[in-house]
Amino acid sequence: MCIFRDLRADEIECRVAQAKNTGVSLLLYKDARCDQNILDESVGAYNWMRQHTRDNANCIVSIWDEKKQQWISKEDTGTESNTEKEKGLASDSFKRACFNWGIGRELYTAPFIWIKPEDCTALKQNGDRWQCYDSFFVEKIAIENKRIMGIAIKNAKTGKRCFVWQR
Repeated sequence: MCIFRDLRADEIECRVAQAKNTGVSLLLYKDARCDQNILDESVGAYNWMRQHTRDNANCIVSIWDEKKQQWISKEDTGTESNTEKEKGLASDSFKRACFNWGIGRELYTAPFIWIKPEDCTALKQNGDRWQCYDSFFVEKIAIENKRIMGIAIKNAKTGKRCFVWQR
C-alpha cells in the first residue's frame, strides 16, 4: 500500500484560532486540493476515488490495491463550515478521510503557535472581542517520522518571521 509523503511548507495553511490583546494563536491545516494533488501524485489520478454518504457528512476515500486487485477504503465524518455549509461539510469529511490514509497526519503534532501582538499589524478590539486580520504562512517546516520537528511562520503582510519552534 502507499505511504504518503510529508506536507511541504507551501501546502500548509495558517488560520487564526483565537485573538486576544496579548496576541493570537494559530492553527495549521491543509485544504482538499492538497489532498487531491497528493493522491494524484502518489497513486495516480485513476487509482483513487471518493464517495460521500449521509448528505456529505461522511466521505469514503478508496485506493486501488494492485496486489489485492481490490479497492481499499477509509472513511471519516466532517463538520459544516461557517460559509457554504454543504460544500464545507463535504470538504471537511474528505480531508478527514485523507488523514486516515496518513496524508498530513503530521499536522496533529504541531506545537502551540502563539504570535505576539507586536508581530500583528491588524489586531483590533471589536466590542468586547479581539480580532486579527493579519494572514500568516509557513515559511519552513522540518518533519521526521510524521512528526513536526521544527517550524517557522511569517506574517504575510510584513514578511517578518514571527514564530520559530524546534523540538
